[in-house]
Amino acid sequence: MRRNRWLPRTPAANATGRVFLVPFSGCGASLYRQWPRRVDGVEFLPVELPGHETRFAEPTFETYQELASTMADGLEAHLDVPFAFFGHCGSALASYEVCRELTRRGTPPARLFVSSEVAPQHGPVGRYLEMDDAALGAELAELIGELGGTVTDELLALHLGVLRADVEANKRYVMPQVTRLSCPITAIGWTADSEVAHTTMGGWTECGDTTFVLLKGGHHRFTEAPAELIDLLRDGLEQR
Repeated sequence: MRRNRWLPRTPAANATGRVFLVPFSGCGASLYRQWPRRVDGVEFLPVELPGHETRFAEPTFETYQELASTMADGLEAHLDVPFAFFGHCGSALASYEVCRELTRRGTPPARLFVSSEVAPQHGPVGRYLEMDDAALGAELAELIGELGGTVTDELLALHLGVLRADVEANKRYVMPQVTRLSCPITAIGWTADSEVAHTTMGGWTECGDTTFVLLKGGHHRFTEAPAELIDLLRDGLEQR
């Protein structure tokens, strides 16, 4: 069987549910390397985006709508069990768009999980949108260090272009009118988040039936796969 370029690992045939994990700006599927592969019957599947990591040779996406259309095509064969999307920061917006696209196609997700991001109609917002390449490079170096990587000039140069392309896609995402999803939304805030305050996430109620959850930690704590987050995703998928 030909490997699915969107998924670094093949989904299990006996899974009872799947949560697709979309990496945020400048990162690839390895962002979720600390996450479990499976809890009970629910799989956690990192998604690899075009132009990132193992797909670095491919052109990246210009808009989240373009990404949503191609991602929906790429994941179509694995939507045979209840599924959800998880996105953090900018990837929450991309996750909303792919849920919107799949709903339009008649294959709605069971749930959308959005973390640390304002609703589409309230953006674009964020420090990265105003940064030049030098400032973005400094942020990238800090993130690589936080995630346990070794910062080198070559690594920074390689990933800075990816991050810049993702930031530009975020800038282009202007959505004064949103589509209300048929699936429920869980909006996740973080108590020590210095990037996106959980109090700014209220607009998600316009995008669907939304439940708000506040978890302990800072902006990047989700990368550690805290048990309370994993349980929230598993239970939220099962309680569709």
